[in-house]
Amino acid sequence: MARKLSRLPKLITRPYEDEFYHQPGAVPGTIFIDADAPPPIIFLIDYNQTNFIREQIATPEECIPYLDGESISWVDVQGLGSQEILQRLGQVFELHPLVLEDIVNVPERPKTEDYEDQLLFIARMVVPKERICGFHSEQVSLILGKNYLLTVQEEPENDCFETVRSRIEKSKGIIRKQGADYLAYAVLDAIIDGFFPVLELYGERIEELEEEVIVKPTPQTLQNIYQIRRELLQLRRAIWPQRDAINSLIRDAPDLISEEVRIYLRDCYDHTVQVMDMVETYRELASGLMDVYLSAVSNKMNEIMKVLTIVSTIFIPLTFIAGIYGMNFNTEKSPYNMPELNSYWGYPLCWAVMLAIAVGLLFFFWRRGWLQNSVVIKQN
Repeated sequence: MARKLSRLPKLITRPYEDEFYHQPGAVPGTIFIDADAPPPIIFLIDYNQTNFIREQIATPEECIPYLDGESISWVDVQGLGSQEILQRLGQVFELHPLVLEDIVNVPERPKTEDYEDQLLFIARMVVPKERICGFHSEQVSLILGKNYLLTVQEEPENDCFETVRSRIEKSKGIIRKQGADYLAYAVLDAIIDGFFPVLELYGERIEELEEEVIVKPTPQTLQNIYQIRRELLQLRRAIWPQRDAINSLIRDAPDLISEEVRIYLRDCYDHTVQVMDMVETYRELASGLMDVYLSAVSNKMNEIMKVLTIVSTIFIPLTFIAGIYGMNFNTEKSPYNMPELNSYWGYPLCWAVMLAIAVGLLFFFWRRGWLQNSVVIKQN
């Protein structure tokens, strides 16, 4: 298959990580190269029903002989840090300038675009982080041709395609009997299935937070709940447009997607709906945990205030009596000026009265059931 050079967009080095949006009035097709992006690593898998080749190639031009054959070629580019490689990649695959722009300018919203002899699919891939609750997210671009699939990843690690590579290498299932459209489906299905291990980790973390909120809520608990809510929102933003993009492949029926593969894409669509349901469920649980946390903290504060109120109520009459006896009296002027000051049992009797008042109030609070919850909250 003859390869002609295509008109490529202008490439600009992006010095700062947050500068990935176009400047007002920028020429369509302008792309930005992140200065911190890793250099591209290119892997080639070429196969048919009888033969299989898997190797790392140094330049995009090395895959041209495979693209001209009748076998299925999967070119996987991992990394976006080389302007020269991206230019040559666009020349080899005759990429439209807007396609190259969508590939390089990350993050793009997941979508699908039909370019007659090529089909572009922008997806968001998530991979669970090790040992902690969270995930690594990156953009994956799929360009489907008649007998090839080009995938472009942001980084050279942390993908979920190893199972697809293994199926091709070991000829498991029907993947080596199908065309490039089935390979694209298999890659998409691996991307969608990659959400389930991440959601499983969030489910376990939410269960731990439920127990923590009930038993011993702390400010760190509130921070963890906020973090989970934010990350679940990121997952929702990743999976929601991917559902619409896969539905577009099924509904619009591009020429590069066969009728048989569209049936498989329906199963992939069902998985996206299932992922969305799980994300929404966990978001509701996280919101419920927030309400439970606020209720638990408020209830704890109410119990503390109850204890303090009971203590204050007991000491109010005692303080009143002590205040009266703290006054200065002159019994020589009048017998009504605190006559019990001259009594032999006056002081013990005063203590007895105050203790009787305190015990009587405690007994009254106990009979009303006000002390039971206070004791429990004090023990916790």
